[in-house]
Amino acid sequence: MREGLDRLGPQEAYDAASAGALLVDIRYAALRERDGLIPGALVVERNELEWRLDPRGSHRAPEATGHDLRVVVICNEGYASSLAAASLRQLGLHRATDLDGGFQAWRASGLPVNP
Repeated sequence: MREGLDRLGPQEAYDAASAGALLVDIRYAALRERDGLIPGALVVERNELEWRLDPRGSHRAPEATGHDLRVVVICNEGYASSLAAASLRQLGLHRATDLDGGFQAWRASGLPVNP
């Protein structure tokens, strides 16, 4: 399932966001409440992801600007995010990928987290 994904490490994901990539946090609300949020990340529940990020969809988020958008999906530990990124690629978001190690790797790297 990870075949074709250019998975990013925490610093690479941070740098990608600084260059305009959209970080998308798909963790459950309980995990976000427990561990905090990545500043600037779009929070989308996993079961709504395709609806919210399909640039042609009627329920898309304003951030879903086109199929060229670089999307970095973030789950808790980097498993569900790979499946989600692969699903986004099937929608035509050909630059979608995920964060290797998920939110836990981001936090362990000392990158910014809001409570």
